[in-house]
Amino acid sequence: MLKLVEKIRAPQDWSDHAIWWEQKRCWLLKTHWTLDKYGIQADADLHYTPQHKFLCLQLPNMKTVRLSVSYSTVVFKTVAEICKICNISRPEELSLLRLPDDPKKKKKKDKTPDWVVDDLLTADIVGSTATGASGKPIQMLCLFIFPTYRLGHVSVYYAQTYKMLMLVACGCCVGRWLDSSRSLMEQDIQENERLLLRFKYHCFFDLNPKYDAVRITQLYEQARWSILLEEIDCTEEEMLMFASLQYHICKLTMSSEPNDLSNEQDVDEVEAALSNLEMTLEGGNADSILEDITDIPKLKFGIKLLIPVADGMNEVYIRCDNEKQYAKWKAACILASKGKTMAYSSYKQEVKSIRSFLQMKSLAPTPGQTAPDLDSMEMNSECFVSPRYAKKYKMKQLTTKILEAHQNMSSLSLMDAKMRFIEAWQSLPEFGIKYYVVRFRGSKKDEILGISFNRLIRIDISTGTPTTTLRFSNMKQWNVNWEIKQVTIDFDQGISLAFACLSCDCKVVHEYIGGYIFLSTRSKDQNETLDEELFHKLTGGQE
Repeated sequence: MLKLVEKIRAPQDWSDHAIWWEQKRCWLLKTHWTLDKYGIQADADLHYTPQHKFLCLQLPNMKTVRLSVSYSTVVFKTVAEICKICNISRPEELSLLRLPDDPKKKKKKDKTPDWVVDDLLTADIVGSTATGASGKPIQMLCLFIFPTYRLGHVSVYYAQTYKMLMLVACGCCVGRWLDSSRSLMEQDIQENERLLLRFKYHCFFDLNPKYDAVRITQLYEQARWSILLEEIDCTEEEMLMFASLQYHICKLTMSSEPNDLSNEQDVDEVEAALSNLEMTLEGGNADSILEDITDIPKLKFGIKLLIPVADGMNEVYIRCDNEKQYAKWKAACILASKGKTMAYSSYKQEVKSIRSFLQMKSLAPTPGQTAPDLDSMEMNSECFVSPRYAKKYKMKQLTTKILEAHQNMSSLSLMDAKMRFIEAWQSLPEFGIKYYVVRFRGSKKDEILGISFNRLIRIDISTGTPTTTLRFSNMKQWNVNWEIKQVTIDFDQGISLAFACLSCDCKVVHEYIGGYIFLSTRSKDQNETLDEELFHKLTGGQE
């Protein structure tokens, strides 16, 4: 490399350059090795190229930024680098996703991207210039923390984008996640190519509005579009609750000054720390309403329990007569899942929290509130619900229902409203479950395997009924036979599962399982550095 630079005689900084071996699709980063040791012959096609290149990245809020990122380090490190620039904490929860193929572009054979002018926004970060390892400035969107909303208007571009992203909702994205253990160049990602940055693992650790505004906003946006695109099922009542929260957030966003969090309620730091400590000591997560005990869409006041049995988990459904009974039983179940009884000090607070949440979901306005004035509000209500519900009602009917539900949450601050939306999203029965078509060993028919943050679900493909649920906490080991592409998982009590993946490469499933195991090892320490070696040990391939 030194001789190359001497012969080129160009006065520039070459420190970011490295050699790329085109035929083997690998970087020659061990500079103390000789070309002969790498096995390079005279016919090798080598490229002396920068390791940092520009990447067009679509954030969860659908805004696209153009960043200079490393194309030579593994994707896990590249995502951490991106999140540091974007001020998104906990980068281990996110990853990069390829865009779904657009069949129209294949017919037209048009290589010119139609999103460059309309969607690409570049600016310095809040007036300052960030630099990459190459020393060159990184172009970055300035105000992505507060995405732009327009009541009553959705651009043609957005409509086209979300129509295309419906492919993702239909399950076409399971094989589009990039391999975290390989670099961008090794996965044939070209300079200025467009990728999606998304929360891959639905296990959100320590969400705190005091220092996590960007992460919460981006997570809210991903949750919002998963609801609107019907990636996750919800009832009509829940859809109207989500719609009213979106409307409320829109109003607050449009009326707030950018980067101004002064409207948020002041929280005493000591009180907040004690509250978080209490939740930690209870063994729970302060940011989620419930893990496995969730509302059943077809019942009112329904609770689903997963009860351990010899061959996995059985589902038991409890139906309560009224709101009061439901709140008490659900609070008791939450504490029971943590090994606590109803005598525990936080029981009453759990009941109060659940009843508050039910009040927010209620479509009836609080007694004493006046009916909303439709004429005084400009709102395209279809923007806040999925197409299925937009077709069900006339515009005025839908607007009325959204505004009525909005009265129950009109006092929420911007961050509180986003947190409520995320919590409600997390409480949906199908939250965080990714589905794969598999063939179990010894079976002659295809089945569905659902992977969540804490369990595996075996589902009958013809009826959609779960047949077996197995928790990660009962997992002893798992391994992959890379030759026949078969995943084998051993659980307690001699239970074993072996399957081949039909809808994607088995590496995708292997990385999901290993990723969730890795996330379960995190602690509350803010100074904690990620154990990258452990992540690759749990998620890596044959290497």
